[in-house]
Amino acid sequence: MTSTTPLPPVAPAAINPHFARIGGEAVVSRLVDAFYRWMDTLPEAAGIRAMHEADLSHTRSVLTLYLNEWLGGPRRYTETRGRPALRRKHLPFAIGANEVQAWLSCMQHALDEVVSDRTLRDELMAAFTRTAQAVRNDTPHPHGGASHTLFL
Repeated sequence: MTSTTPLPPVAPAAINPHFARIGGEAVVSRLVDAFYRWMDTLPEAAGIRAMHEADLSHTRSVLTLYLNEWLGGPRRYTETRGRPALRRKHLPFAIGANEVQAWLSCMQHALDEVVSDRTLRDELMAAFTRTAQAVRNDTPHPHGGASHTLFL
């Protein structure tokens, strides 16, 4: 006779507090606007800016949806665009150390401009750094290039 031992209860996933801490959708929109303004401004970002269309309207809206969800807000990115697969979606572009650094520089400037809480800025930059490094495609990926999503 086989005895069945009940499995321990599974704890629910922790709610990501970053969305509320940053100030919600309005602040995420301001962050995205600042990010692309810095991309248009910083000389070291010229290479990554050239990877985008001249009109950033669509790109802004996609990044806003993504960041809202990534930070723990509404899941409209997944609902409208499917599961995020950042590495796969960026494969058409050559993304190496210089591109990663330029992207992070734009995001650091945007965070400094929009987010007053230094601890939150540091937490977000650490997460953005991990995500940007995962999108880099000039070196072999430890998971064989499989698409994946990095959330906070």
